[in-house]
Amino acid sequence: MKRPKLRLIPSEGPRWRGLSLQLFVVTVLPLTLLLLAVAFGSVSLHQDAMRSLVGERDQRAVRTSAFALNELLRHRASVLTGLALRVDDTTQADAILKSTPGLANDFDGGVALYKRNGQLLAIFPQDSLLARQGDQLHDVVADLVASAGMDAVFSAPVVDEVSGDVYILAAAGATDQPVAVGAFSPAALAHMVLTSAFGASSGSNVYVVDRQKNVLYSAGILSADAIPVLWEGAEQAFRGDYGASFVQTDHGELVLTYSLVPAADWALVVAEPWENVASPFLSRTLVGPLVLAPLLVLALIALWFGARQIVRPLQALEHKAAELAWGRFEPIEESVGGIGEIQRLQAELVHLAHKVKVAQSNLRTYIGAITVGQEEERKRLARELHDDTLQSLIALNQRIQLTQMEAHEPKLATALQELQSLTAQSISDLRRFVRALRPIYLDDLGLATALAMLAQEIRQSTDLHVHYEQVGREQRLPPTVELALYRMAQEALNNVVRHARASEAHIRVNFMPNSLTMTISDNGRGFEVPDNPAEFARQGHFGLLGLQERAELIGAQLLLDSQPGRGSSVTVVVPIHPHS
Repeated sequence: MKRPKLRLIPSEGPRWRGLSLQLFVVTVLPLTLLLLAVAFGSVSLHQDAMRSLVGERDQRAVRTSAFALNELLRHRASVLTGLALRVDDTTQADAILKSTPGLANDFDGGVALYKRNGQLLAIFPQDSLLARQGDQLHDVVADLVASAGMDAVFSAPVVDEVSGDVYILAAAGATDQPVAVGAFSPAALAHMVLTSAFGASSGSNVYVVDRQKNVLYSAGILSADAIPVLWEGAEQAFRGDYGASFVQTDHGELVLTYSLVPAADWALVVAEPWENVASPFLSRTLVGPLVLAPLLVLALIALWFGARQIVRPLQALEHKAAELAWGRFEPIEESVGGIGEIQRLQAELVHLAHKVKVAQSNLRTYIGAITVGQEEERKRLARELHDDTLQSLIALNQRIQLTQMEAHEPKLATALQELQSLTAQSISDLRRFVRALRPIYLDDLGLATALAMLAQEIRQSTDLHVHYEQVGREQRLPPTVELALYRMAQEALNNVVRHARASEAHIRVNFMPNSLTMTISDNGRGFEVPDNPAEFARQGHFGLLGLQERAELIGAQLLLDSQPGRGSSVTVVVPIHPHS
């Protein structure tokens, strides 16, 4: 009879075997996240540092530039004051203007000397803005002359009708003395000071404004949403504050710095995207973490290689080794692949499996011989008990009955009645013992009848209610197979009686054309099914060990299904070979 391909298989839930996933989650992923956190964290810290650095730099630059503008304005004011103090008459005024060095540089719109009543004393040069003043400029000059004092006063912006350039007029003079008036371009003055501090390549937006929100100088172009930011900085400056703030706009974050130019009551405002200053180095630092990408790719490739060439082959080999533990030798022959060490390990397992197979075959032959001898001895003992001892007890029982008929004394009749009851009970016990040694129904009536009688006997002798069910038309099997199945059912039910604490048990036999399935189940307390047959004896499951050995002897498949508190079932599947 051929041996089946499957052996004893315990009921077992799915296991999480994602070693590759564990390696990724526990090792690769945390390290990668740590490196990314450090890299991008350092970039973030660097950005904050650069942001603060740009703010501090622009604040110092704005304060320095505002101070420089203020000093140049004070210089022009002192020049005008000096001219006014030196003038006595018209002739002297013209000579003073022509002989004073640097006037054309300081006052590119011209310089003029006036009496307090507005009379022009002298003007230089003759083609300057002041020389061709129109009505608007005339009114501005008149106001300045009337209000001028030792401290210079500055006018609002004035547009040159010829060139379209914007000029600022300044006037200074002592009381009851002539007044000196000078015109200069605020844009030229600011350009001279601010270009060196805020070059065109910096991307800075530099503005000089007055209190009337007149833009006297501008470098750079602010976006529409940033214009309110400009006036906000100017208002801070006109309140006497100076400092730096960061303002978010649609075009990025701006560093807004501002300072007052007190001599002319102007405000210097600078708005600069701080990323422009930091970008040459910062861009490279932002690219730095991308170096980790190849490392991550290499780690994933190494993980994939390890999963494919090490983890998966080891898992497959583990599964095949588990099959080997249950007595299935064929799967271990199939190559699992992987690295050379795993292949050599499998080769050693195959070699070991061959030795185990030979040893198991020898052991099975030995156990089979012992089992056959045991069954023969049981058969002989049952025959002797049935033919000799049981017949003698029956004869003894009959003699007692005959003696009872002749006994007239009450005491003797009572004693004979007790003796006859004991003899009848001994006959009943001996018959049950003989049936246990050798089921008398098995040889004559077949497995189904023998199992039905077994269920009935257990119901009568114990508190366990056993149900028997047959499916399909009964087929006779070889005597050794039927006897083994009967013994397995007997052992399983004995285990239920002794250990399960069950109230009900079921015997179900299903005859199919090519196989027979026998299931013994109960509603008892259940147990943990051992991981492999080697644990049966160690954990005290000697009944399971006997079931396994009998199943192997007849080439049957044994299935155990049990969980604590949910009962248990033993299923035996044996192939039917019609010509065996």
